[in-house]
Amino acid sequence: MVFPVKYRKTLLDEEMVQIITETAREISKRYDMEFERIGCDGNHIHLLCTAHPKIAPGQIGRAFKSITARNIPA
Repeated sequence: MVFPVKYRKTLLDEEMVQIITETAREISKRYDMEFERIGCDGNHIHLLCTAHPKIAPGQIGRAFKSITARNIPA
């Protein structure tokens, strides 16, 4: 999955990447999934994850986006 930053602005710095990585660990504990690789560039995030077949890719994306949005400071 790839999640771009709005308008492709370069906003992801080291602190943001650390918050995103920690949040991904929390999500994988809470849900039945595992993030195998997380790659961040300045304007987008790559996720490689495995999950139970009952979990739709849209649910994974929705959970990741909503939880990370709450954890990133404004």
